[in-house]
Amino acid sequence: MKRGNHKTWDRRTFLTSASALSMAAVFRAARAAAADPPPETKRIRLVGAALCTAPEYLAEDLLRAEGFSDVQYGDDDAREIGTSKRIATGDADINMSFGLTTLIRVDAGEPVVLLAGVHVGCYELFGTERVRSIRDLRGSKVAIPGFGSTHHLFLSVMASYVGVDPRRDITWVMLPRDDAKRQLAEGKIDALLGFPPDPQELRAKKIGRVVVNTITDQPWSQYFCCMVIGNREFVQRNPVATKRALRAILKAADLCASDPNRAARFLVERGYVQNQEYALQTMREIPYRKWREYNPEDSVRFFGLRLREVGMIKSSPQKLIAQGTDWRFLNELKKELKA
Repeated sequence: MKRGNHKTWDRRTFLTSASALSMAAVFRAARAAAADPPPETKRIRLVGAALCTAPEYLAEDLLRAEGFSDVQYGDDDAREIGTSKRIATGDADINMSFGLTTLIRVDAGEPVVLLAGVHVGCYELFGTERVRSIRDLRGSKVAIPGFGSTHHLFLSVMASYVGVDPRRDITWVMLPRDDAKRQLAEGKIDALLGFPPDPQELRAKKIGRVVVNTITDQPWSQYFCCMVIGNREFVQRNPVATKRALRAILKAADLCASDPNRAARFLVERGYVQNQEYALQTMREIPYRKWREYNPEDSVRFFGLRLREVGMIKSSPQKLIAQGTDWRFLNELKKELKA
């Protein structure tokens, strides 16, 4: 996603921008925020990530309504370094992130903590005609950006779950996203895993076929892929700010679900996305209200087991939950934001 340009905000600028999102939502957030003490810090730092993590962008005005006068987004694309890494190093305070990469960092003892699940289903596995199921990845050439990437982790877990050894049965081909899509179209690779806007583009251009859609296909549709994480020190020092920031992100997720057209326009107008059609498809397809329904601890347990099975982590799910999760803010907000 392309970062938008941000200028100094005064009240008029804030209200004008808020109207592009949802004035009513911003004022509702302001009323809800009034019930809590003020945040311990006025600054909150997030990271640019991907189209599927749109709530963190739509949350900007809501964060200001929560009392954060200094809302910062990292300029670098999180695909290059990784959201969870930026959170672990303290370069950012709170953000949406792919759950599996976060569990890798928890296992390594890095200071990240999972705070909530947001949605399932942003990833889709595309293949050539010879790849009809995950089992057909055995003996296939599969494109990934690199070892340890979200694509590599998720595909390894998927393969192992159906009895395919990702270390011996798959030939991994390191390719940038655009090259991977081109080589899939040319039949030079057999499969790739993509998240928005790549699946939308591949479907529009009729490149490959959808083998797995994690929005609809079990068991992947039952567990969070994208979750909210925080820097452990930030969370410990700023519990009120953490709750307020999480509330803004979760309310933004509800906005994505309730008004996908407005959400897509907002993303394009702010310069985060260039293709409004792909943005709208993503907003309509991803179930952004799942944070209200699913238990994120189930996702930690499920993916923790899968990562341990493929030898990518050593910790048990119980240890991951004990050391790397804090659901107290989510539990409070589920009661507060009942709808």
